[in-house]
Amino acid sequence: MIILQRVKLLAPGPVEKSENVTMRNCLFLFLIPLTFILSCQKGNDDTSNPNPPSPSPALYFPPVSGTEWQTTTVASLGWNDTELNNLYTYLQQKGTKAFIILKNGKIVAERYFGTFTADSIWYWASAGKTMTAMLVGISQKEGLLNINNKTSQYLGTGWTSLPLAKEDLITIRHQLTMTTGLDEAVTPDNDCTLPGCLVYKADAGSRWAYHNAPYTILDKVVENASGMTYNAYFQQKIRDKTGMNGLWVKTGYNNVYYSTARSMARFGLLMLNKGKWDQTAVLNDTSYFNTQINTSQTLNLSYGYLTWLNGKASYMLPAVQFVFSGMLVPNAPADMFSALGKNDQKVYVVPS
Repeated sequence: MIILQRVKLLAPGPVEKSENVTMRNCLFLFLIPLTFILSCQKGNDDTSNPNPPSPSPALYFPPVSGTEWQTTTVASLGWNDTELNNLYTYLQQKGTKAFIILKNGKIVAERYFGTFTADSIWYWASAGKTMTAMLVGISQKEGLLNINNKTSQYLGTGWTSLPLAKEDLITIRHQLTMTTGLDEAVTPDNDCTLPGCLVYKADAGSRWAYHNAPYTILDKVVENASGMTYNAYFQQKIRDKTGMNGLWVKTGYNNVYYSTARSMARFGLLMLNKGKWDQTAVLNDTSYFNTQINTSQTLNLSYGYLTWLNGKASYMLPAVQFVFSGMLVPNAPADMFSALGKNDQKVYVVPS
């Protein structure tokens, strides 16, 4: 299942849930102010049942062009329609802009609030990081780069203010895993990507810290490796193959993706299907995709390649150097992985 939501909450962190509403075996996408998309496949948690569960239906993919998107009903799924309506009330109270539930790729529920409509465009914030991670994987599969190579191989030396020996320790993999060792607390703007803002805190790979600047510089790595603008490469490799709309927009030092809620749902469905849009391979690298949605380093077990993970023994959060015990979202399925952005721009994916 996939859920996409745009809401006004702080993220990442435990998901607020409406009372008496349980959504198992789902993929959730959250965006603030709010697009919420969820796509679920039915699972079976009752181990006492001697009858094995029936195979899950094949995933449905809407056409790449046009507005057609098949639907399914709450009644046919045996869901509680009253509780779903209560959830809509809850979402409106939280300032949600859009909410979508996908079951096996088909729309079960789609709601927009206030003046927000299906054609409205909204920012993904850091939920776009997960899409960047996929694009880096595509670049590697095409032989344009190697994530184990030092970043300076693609940017030239002096892209940081570090001594050369320390700068040479930083690889693309460190950028994907938030382990560059660069100081994330630079003032006045820790999003600054200028060399003078990229200062030494620790050796690469020895410290996990959520830091936008080295992530954003991945855009330039992809551009230099591909010889294309970031938007053009993204549109060719991901957007046009999935029927998404949207555009990356420079905002200060950041590069932020904007699209409709349904485009975010399409990306969630692509993640649910392990980088394939129906039978079209978008990221044709199973090893890379599996690493993206699994623990990528030993410092923050709940972080893959620019992707948040549930079901781990501990997790770290942005802005703090503290390891919390337990799962990132304890009231969600353990196999959930997520794209999370500022103000609750979120995509939650639950393969089970």
